[in-house]
Amino acid sequence: MVPEQDLESVLDELRRLRTRVPQLTGALAAGVDGLVVAHDTPGVDPEGLAALTAAALGVAVRVADATGNGGFRELLVRGERGYVATYAAGRTAVLTLLTQDRVNVGRLHLEGRRSGARIGELLDAAEAAARAAAPVARPPARTAPVRTRTPRAPRTTATEARTATDN
Repeated sequence: MVPEQDLESVLDELRRLRTRVPQLTGALAAGVDGLVVAHDTPGVDPEGLAALTAAALGVAVRVADATGNGGFRELLVRGERGYVATYAAGRTAVLTLLTQDRVNVGRLHLEGRRSGARIGELLDAAEAAARAAAPVARPPARTAPVRTRTPRAPRTTATEARTATDN
């Protein structure tokens, strides 16, 4: 769980990004599991977009892996009326941007990569702080397992033990 102040910082970054790229129509930060972290997506269902982003991310990661091109960095989808761009944001999150078709794609990539890196730093730091603050869970005390004995067959001597080839 990300603290409220960190979520507000992520939302502020999304708003600043929309100011720097006026052709943005929406911005969403989500976990790679498809859960919304923060969003500024008027007119678009953020939960649905986050779930679709996770699905597309799964395919993109597999394509990058299968082609030997290394880890996922970004994904760009061009539609008739605009773009959907997804950027890696730290170890466990992604940034998805929705744009008009007249966006400068170079500028979109520049600003999207910067914001993705910033959001990743915020979320990774929040995750590390949460792990550090969490009490160390001790494993439950182990009790000795119950031992049961299997009765053994009586031992035979070499003279008693005959095989089919001994005849």
